Amino acid sequence: MKKENKMASISTFLGADSRIEGTIEFQGTIRLDGRVKGKIFSNGGTLIVGEKAVIQADIRVDSIIVMGEVSGTIDAKERATVYPPGRVNGDIEAGVISIEPGGVFNGNCSMKAKTGAIKKPAVPVKIPSVSALPKDP
Repeated sequence: MKKENKMASISTFLGADSRIEGTIEFQGTIRLDGRVKGKIFSNGGTLIVGEKAVIQADIRVDSIIVMGEVSGTIDAKERATVYPPGRVNGDIEAGVISIEPGGVFNGNCSMKAKTGAIKKPAVPVKIPSVSALPKDP
């Protein structure tokens, strides 16, 4: 069975020779291979940090893939992944955090609780009281 590719095609690309200082706000998927200093925001977007990228920013996106260097805080609503030779120096908060062998992470991380409602089981589950449990012989 073929695996579905959930990542949309890259809508914006900033090459290795680019330098930006300020705020980047985007939709869709963006790949950064240059230097960025400031803030990066997206509501529903994916940020790809290329191998040559050096990012010094506070980042808030849905998903982030790090293959370059990131210094700052990462707040990813869904997923944060660090692939080698990626390096993150700072804090990560995400629904799913994955650091592949060879990736480097120095900081604190916390996983967000899923925002979806918790479903109740179809059949009620009865939890026995302590007095109803079998006694040891």
